[in-house]
Amino acid sequence: MFKFSNTLTAFAIAVGLSTSATTQTSFAQNVAGPKVFWKLSVWGNPRALTAGIEAMADNIREETDGNFDIKIFYGGQLSQATENLDGLKVNAFEGAAICNFYHPGKNPAWMVFSLPFLPIGDPQVDKYVRTKMMEHPAIVADMEQWNAIPFVSGLLPQFEIMGNGHAPVELEDWAGKRVRAGGGLGTAMEKLGAVKTTLPAGETSTAMQRGALDAAAFPYTYAHVSFKINEESEWFTSNLAPGTSECGWVLNKSAYEALPDQYKKLLMDSREKVLDTQLASYAAADEKNLQMFKDTLEEIVYSEDQLTQFREVAGKPVWEEWVAANKEKFDAQDVLDTLLRHAEEAPSN
Repeated sequence: MFKFSNTLTAFAIAVGLSTSATTQTSFAQNVAGPKVFWKLSVWGNPRALTAGIEAMADNIREETDGNFDIKIFYGGQLSQATENLDGLKVNAFEGAAICNFYHPGKNPAWMVFSLPFLPIGDPQVDKYVRTKMMEHPAIVADMEQWNAIPFVSGLLPQFEIMGNGHAPVELEDWAGKRVRAGGGLGTAMEKLGAVKTTLPAGETSTAMQRGALDAAAFPYTYAHVSFKINEESEWFTSNLAPGTSECGWVLNKSAYEALPDQYKKLLMDSREKVLDTQLASYAAADEKNLQMFKDTLEEIVYSEDQLTQFREVAGKPVWEEWVAANKEKFDAQDVLDTLLRHAEEAPSN
């Protein structure tokens, strides 16, 4: 499979070359309308994941002369990470970031994005697939029960793992290690004998400090630095690439439906800019972080034989287990098949 971070730099160059043109043409005409103030809830601090939504908010504010004002509230000011969907349901705010594996029971169809070794490592393929999947009936239905609608994917890069103690240079070395990894990713690590632990990102560094956690899987490389995982680690994997997740953005359905049509259009027309800004931000983080990791931590690089072994036990077998576990809740096979079909038809770099 493609390694997400290996192709991001080239994509960032392309985005960088087109950024000025995009900024000038995406919102070529000022949009008139009433005063509207929206609050968006997200955990942590501003980072690559939030760069796209911040750029969108700035543009919408500018194009409406400040009449449509979207403010992102960080650090759980409005809600805890695991309760953002609950907040949308009671109309506590108008939008939020969600991580699917923080609350798998609340968004079971969304857990498809966390299955290991999906063929979405190429950034253009990933962007195409996730954008298409935001329209899938099961993905939409997951959000409807929380008074929410899917808006835009977080396009999280492939995860890698950082940790302490004996470096897992052989696959059997993972046995018994307590690893922060959710969803199908966590199941994949369990196939290697690791102990799966699910924690919100903001709690992970503290858990490692206290010795309650041996290692943590995060989107490579930006999230490791954003949540200071590298400061608590001695080693890191650089080519395990076991999969990713979906930490994306959803909107309050009631608030969206109450908007005037021109504001709805402005929001939906912003999605491409959000996605491209996020990808460029991830690539910029890689440029800054990769050498720092190599200089300060032991790098673990697995052989192709080791990776093939891992994929054989933790790839399609985990997909099949997921379908079987969810087939009575929704058409899990169709969700997976649709994702794979979109990956097959997607343009790539």
